[in-house]
Amino acid sequence: MRIILITGISGSGKSVALRVLEDAGYFCVDNLPPVLLRELVAARQHEGAQMLAVATDARSADSLAGLPSDIQQLRAEGHDVKVFFLTAQTESLIARFSETRRSHPLSHRLRPGQNPSDRLTLTECIQIEREMLVEIESIGHTIDTSDMSANRLRSWIKELVDTEPAPLTLLFESFAFKRGVPLDADLVFDVRMLPNPHYDVKLRPLTGRDQPVIAFLEGLPKVSDLLGDIRNFVEKWLPEFKDDNRSYLTVAIGCTGGQHRSVYMVEQLAEYFQVSERVVRRHRELAKHAGDR
Repeated sequence: MRIILITGISGSGKSVALRVLEDAGYFCVDNLPPVLLRELVAARQHEGAQMLAVATDARSADSLAGLPSDIQQLRAEGHDVKVFFLTAQTESLIARFSETRRSHPLSHRLRPGQNPSDRLTLTECIQIEREMLVEIESIGHTIDTSDMSANRLRSWIKELVDTEPAPLTLLFESFAFKRGVPLDADLVFDVRMLPNPHYDVKLRPLTGRDQPVIAFLEGLPKVSDLLGDIRNFVEKWLPEFKDDNRSYLTVAIGCTGGQHRSVYMVEQLAEYFQVSERVVRRHRELAKHAGDR
C-alpha cells in the first residue's frame, strides 16, 4: 500500500493536506491514535485497498512514542510509507487561530499544579506542542507553511504525492533571506555574494527563469564556479542521504529577494539532477508574487 501520514503543528494546514489526498483517491482518517495505525493498515489491506492517508497530532500524545517503530515495521512489510510534518512560524500560527477564532487543541491542558481556571496561552500551547512532536518531526519531511496560502499548499501536496514511489525525492527551493530561511530546508546555500541582476533596470522586473537574466549570470565565471560547487556537494553526499532512508531532501538556495540568483541556481540544479533523480522545484517568493495560483 501507499501510506501517507500527515502530522505536525496545529494550524499548519493538516486538514487542507488531508482533503487533497482524499480528492486524489486516498482513504483518509483524521486524528487517528497512532496505536491503531497498524490495525487500520491491516484492515484496509485485507479489503484490497491500495492508498491510505492518516492524520495524527498532539491530541494523541500518549501513543506517539511508538509511531517511529510502527512506521519502520510497515516499511519492512513492503509498504511505501511517507511522513509529511507540517509546521509554521509561531507568528503565522497565532494569526491563523485569530482569523478562524478556533481554540488550540491543547488549550484545555493544565500544567502540573495549575488552577483549572488558568488556561494556557496560545503561545504556550504552540510551544508545548512543538516539544511533544519533536521526535516525530525528525522522521518526516517537513513542510513550512508560514507564508503559504491554502491553494499553494494544495499544489505542493499534489506535486509530492502524484509520483511513483522512489527512494528519495530532491526538492530544490529558492527563497529570500530577508523573509527567513525555510523551516523545511535540509541544506542551505547562500548565493548573495554573486552580482545581483536587480541593479540592472532592464533585468529588475524579470526572474532567474528569464533568458536575459540567465545570460547575465552565465556570463560570470564565479556563478558557474559556485553552481558547480553546490552541484558537486549535493552529488557527493546524496548517496548518504539515501542510505539514511530519507524520502525527501530539501536543498534551499537563498539570495536577497528570491527572484534572480537563487531562482537561476534552483533551475540549473533541477535541470541537472532530474536526469537521474526524482526532482521537485519550488520558488517561494515567486509563488507569493503570482498570488499563489
